[in-house]
Amino acid sequence: MSWAGKHNTINCAVGHHLNEGRWLRNRQDILKDYILFWFKGHGSLRSYSCWIADAVWNYCKVDGDFQLAIDLLPDMIDNYTKWEKSNRNESGLFWSIDDRDAMEISISGSGLRPTLNAYMYADALAISNIARLAENVESNKRFKEKANQLKQLVQQYLWDEQAQFFKVIPLKSSNDIVKHWDFQKMDPAYNVREQLGYIPWAFHLPDSGYERAWTQLLDTEGFYAPYGPTTAEQRHSRFMFSYEHECLWNGPSWPFATSQTLTAMANVLNDYEQQVINKEDYWNILSTYAQSHYRINADGKSVSWLDENIDPFTGEWLSRRILEEWGWPENKGGRERGKDYNHSTFNDLIITGLIGFRVKEDGSFVVNPLVPEEWEYFCLDRLYSHGKEITIIYDKLGLQYNMGKGLAVYIDCVKVAHSEELGRLVVHRS
Repeated sequence: MSWAGKHNTINCAVGHHLNEGRWLRNRQDILKDYILFWFKGHGSLRSYSCWIADAVWNYCKVDGDFQLAIDLLPDMIDNYTKWEKSNRNESGLFWSIDDRDAMEISISGSGLRPTLNAYMYADALAISNIARLAENVESNKRFKEKANQLKQLVQQYLWDEQAQFFKVIPLKSSNDIVKHWDFQKMDPAYNVREQLGYIPWAFHLPDSGYERAWTQLLDTEGFYAPYGPTTAEQRHSRFMFSYEHECLWNGPSWPFATSQTLTAMANVLNDYEQQVINKEDYWNILSTYAQSHYRINADGKSVSWLDENIDPFTGEWLSRRILEEWGWPENKGGRERGKDYNHSTFNDLIITGLIGFRVKEDGSFVVNPLVPEEWEYFCLDRLYSHGKEITIIYDKLGLQYNMGKGLAVYIDCVKVAHSEELGRLVVHRS
């Protein structure tokens, strides 16, 4: 790609890469090399927004070795400071171009967006945690304060109380002044609920009380679609507006965004007291996502496929169709560029969401499955974390695996937790 960096890399999905890659069996050399590339190997780290410090922190929590993060602390602080210099608005929020959030041709456009602000919140919190381990008291305190300030600003400015949703405040530049913003007085052409409004929950940013936003995910006038979720609410007048471009974020479904939404959804189900969504809703959206990972060949056969953006109503991969109609132009990446877009997660959603394995800094973890009630069994085997091999088994009747009824957790083949019912288990570090 002409717009890519060294080795044809683009940094916008680094967080997805590390969240997915942390579950590789032999991950250390691969991911360490990849992380060092971005910080030390001339990777273009700020060409797009991303949540790299948070992703490194999450990788280290699974691995159990935090030395890499500690060694990179000065680089993480430097990266954060440069974002502040280039993109922070006088309001204290961060301004970004939708294209630089990897979400080009959106309805809301550029401005103060939940995207970069949520990423900067997550990175500030990660830097604070890493500084604590490095015994850097000043940075630990300073970045914790930055995170807390961003949390309050996102909730103060980007939450539309009437729409019950986090939205974009459209601005032409980072220097535009925002004082008393009123979503009800803005141009309705840009006043829209977009799927990016769920991103704050992917990083545990919102306090309790904002969960009504999740009703829109299941609303057919909101984001719900057979191959969705859609990236903009379907009731909006500019939903799927016509534009001569292969990458549109004005309605098509994107694996990039669906991954973020499912991550956020699992966080809500695990960490918030609410009655808006449940684990059946999670399974519904996850299943829809899984069923979109195909395309129909010219011979009518269905084949496994993952591409850029998808028609939320037909399941057709839109960028692929458009680029094929244009003759696979070389300046757009050539033939079948979309199949090489590594821009989403799947295994991570199964492990941390559906099966509910959520590891903590000290190696203890929670298992809180979000599987449907009618499931009678499942097994997640050979999960590797903190130098231990973990197996999670659920057998409702005890007939599938012949290892007893209920939910059980094994560490290095030793049972460490068990429940007759399908529910939350807490496993403390031995």
